[in-house]
Amino acid sequence: MKNYTVIFLLVSILSAFQVQGQGTSKTLVIGQFDKPDERYAIEVAITDLFTRNGVPSVPSLNVIKQGADPSILALDSIQGKLKQAGIDRIAIVNVRGYDRRFKVSDKETSLKDILGRTSIYHIYREEATSVSFEFTFYKENKMVFRDILKCGNISDRDSVIKRIRKKLPKRMAKKWSRN
Repeated sequence: MKNYTVIFLLVSILSAFQVQGQGTSKTLVIGQFDKPDERYAIEVAITDLFTRNGVPSVPSLNVIKQGADPSILALDSIQGKLKQAGIDRIAIVNVRGYDRRFKVSDKETSLKDILGRTSIYHIYREEATSVSFEFTFYKENKMVFRDILKCGNISDRDSVIKRIRKKLPKRMAKKWSRN
């Protein structure tokens, strides 16, 4: 009986160390939109999709106050606090445009520059039938990946979110590596 107790304790301790040893790296999702409701809707939807597909993530609304300048996330002191919280990647989502012809840019943009931008586009525009979202990923303040997700056959804001929820998991499985 003592042997079983000792074995059980050893297994428990080893599993606790194993769980602690696994890095809980998370992705901070930032939606670059002027309207707070659009930013909230996109960040929550993307965070949910990332988490369901094995990418632990946190919306930026949990990290910075609503209305605060997101460019503060590029500061070294804030980056250190993010690392302490287990966040080592940043995903920035914005609308590239309402046309299907957009291509992924080859130009590497610094985190500070991209956080300083605001999107001139909204999630949905009355005349638009498609919208292209740009996803830019940063790790250790360096851009590691960029992709465009095109959502067609849209009629309102809710249909845009619905299309993202349908297309993004397929795109993640097909094109995105887990950096």
